[in-house]
Amino acid sequence: MRHALVLPFLFALTLVLPGLSGCASNPATGGASVVVMSQGKEARIGEEMHQEILKEGALYDDAELQAYVTRVGQRLAASADRPDINFTFTVVDSPDINAFATPGGYVYINRGLLGYLGSEAELAGVLAHEIAHVTARHAARQRAGSLTTQVLAVTAGVLTGSRDIMDSAGMYGTELVRGYGREHELEADGLGARYMHRSGYEPDALLAVIGVLKDQEQFQRVRASSAGKPAGTYHGLYATHPRNDQRLQTVIRAANELDSGQVLEDPAVPGEFQRRTDGLPWGPRVKREDDRYYHSKLGFSFAHPPGWQVQSSSTAIVASAADGSASMTLTLKRPDPAQTPQQALTAAAGGSLSDGAALEQAGLTGYTAIARSGDAARRLAVINHNWQYLFEGKAGDFSAADSALLALIESFRPLHPQERQAGDQRYIRYIQVPRGATMASLAASIQIPEAEARLRLLNGFYPRGEPRTGDWIKIIQ
Repeated sequence: MRHALVLPFLFALTLVLPGLSGCASNPATGGASVVVMSQGKEARIGEEMHQEILKEGALYDDAELQAYVTRVGQRLAASADRPDINFTFTVVDSPDINAFATPGGYVYINRGLLGYLGSEAELAGVLAHEIAHVTARHAARQRAGSLTTQVLAVTAGVLTGSRDIMDSAGMYGTELVRGYGREHELEADGLGARYMHRSGYEPDALLAVIGVLKDQEQFQRVRASSAGKPAGTYHGLYATHPRNDQRLQTVIRAANELDSGQVLEDPAVPGEFQRRTDGLPWGPRVKREDDRYYHSKLGFSFAHPPGWQVQSSSTAIVASAADGSASMTLTLKRPDPAQTPQQALTAAAGGSLSDGAALEQAGLTGYTAIARSGDAARRLAVINHNWQYLFEGKAGDFSAADSALLALIESFRPLHPQERQAGDQRYIRYIQVPRGATMASLAASIQIPEAEARLRLLNGFYPRGEPRTGDWIKIIQ
């Protein structure tokens, strides 16, 4: 997921629906569906959204894991009711515990959800459920009551996990995060179970997936209660399902009675799911950009020309070219609330100023100008960001280097929240439980909030329960 984790972005896609398309026979559900969107339009919408997601770097950069998920997904798709759909399966580099599908056969699963699953069958359960949303045309059917639907910031909400952004995206954004409503979710469960059965997977794995997600919901409720905040409901996949829903269990187990017409081998290779998910990043992940300096303590970042080196001391930060031909020195002091950035720069310049310009970048204000004294010229700037940052750029050939010095100043911005955690990246690893170990003792060495609860969630022991000596479990390192 991007990616420096994917930076939040906003795009709008307006679907102008000319009118109800009427009733169309649905091969997945076996009945007539009232839809307002042609299948061709569904495919175009899905393709546009998919390209936006790829363009923003949301793809999780692990070709082997992507290929594995695709292989499982295509096996299920081959057993689905819509052979006319070319399905695409994508692992999204997001820590949020969610999966979703968009029109036209695009199915996504967040790496955050992958880490909490326990087997290939559970992965198949998630993918089969999402395939069923596509084959049953739930996105199109939800639009039967509206001629025009505006979709705002859907992709941004998916990648950031923001409920606020998804809510602002209207009905379609809500569907991706919160599901399609109880009737359609149960229909997707039934169809997904059928696809699993036809593909050789045990449909009961869907119940295990629901258990994983309802444990997450319970954990979030406990956290909210201990913090004195209103309890929310888990907004991910299957949010509308009670954990021990008898109707749901009946729908899934009925799939076991289906005759697939063929004898399928067990599709899971022993241990393959564990091998593919060992080393999966846990929590927010940031790929820090090359040629960009990050200061976690002060919370800022700036880009510099390729090959430049940055040295930090207690008094200044100096970025300089490898050959010493140009440099930028950054110092800071407490700002004077009575001074504008321009006034602060004029007071600090010590020479005549020219080419002055106001700076407005990433929510920050500042001012920049060129100071001249005799034959020497310097690029100066002041930017306020908690402190007052003073920039002084010098070069042997100032006229040739000034554009690069100004670009460095204009690249200065606050750190994104995820970038502050880049040095603390943790990963999911599999270990065998040592003799005498407990969830509490294993969690003691994991320096994260609520480590024991999170370790239990990863391994299906929430809120209580203990592994046996020699069992393979997931830990966070």
